[in-house]
Amino acid sequence: MSKFCLQIGWDDIPHLSEEQKKSMLASLPPFQRDARSKGIPQLGSGAIYPVVEADVVVPDMEIPVHWPRCFGLDIGWSRTAAVWAAWNRENDIVYLYGEHYRGQAEPSIHAQAIKARGPWIPGVIDPASRGRAQHDGLQMLETYKGLGLDLETADNAREAGIYAVWERLSSGRLKVFQSLNNWRTEFRLYRRDEKGQVVKENDHLMDATRYLIMSGLDRAKTKPTEKKNVIQLVSPGGNGSWMG
Repeated sequence: MSKFCLQIGWDDIPHLSEEQKKSMLASLPPFQRDARSKGIPQLGSGAIYPVVEADVVVPDMEIPVHWPRCFGLDIGWSRTAAVWAAWNRENDIVYLYGEHYRGQAEPSIHAQAIKARGPWIPGVIDPASRGRAQHDGLQMLETYKGLGLDLETADNAREAGIYAVWERLSSGRLKVFQSLNNWRTEFRLYRRDEKGQVVKENDHLMDATRYLIMSGLDRAKTKPTEKKNVIQLVSPGGNGSWMG
């Protein structure tokens, strides 16, 4: 027996008037509005970040060169994920602008994809995540550093990290580019169970974001400028120089 799934929102229901939709929307808590009105999957009261997705997502834009950048990395065989950020220090807003999301691939494959976004961009990683022992995790860290990634270990205080991300989301100081579809999917499903524990499923980019906010911003930097060669020319009549 085959199954078919269709996402339907209030705008697809002809008998609902605009007045009815406004009234129903006003009666809902903010974190449930997209789920109820647009049919976007989201886990209501258990949501870790009860923020309206539309308040977080922004159109993709060109990133100014003077904004420092960094990335957070969460590794695992079933899924390895990275998220890149650019930091507007003038108003302290962090923009998540890129993601890597791939499973069942060797470290060299992931490293190549990550370096393609800029080998100069520094990152942070939790070597003990995904159930690895600290020793094994540190070996993976050295493996990725050996493949050319600028990586350091991240602070993995889970609740403190969740609070740091939540604080930025709720105050409008963490924005996400619209093109980050995998990040947005995880964001909708990121939740706690009935005992208040974080559900460790489909959260690779959420963990990478937590590492980035907790530790990555301290490492963020701008792209190094290319230095021109300077050749000093000396003549009997005086000194001179030529840049090329």
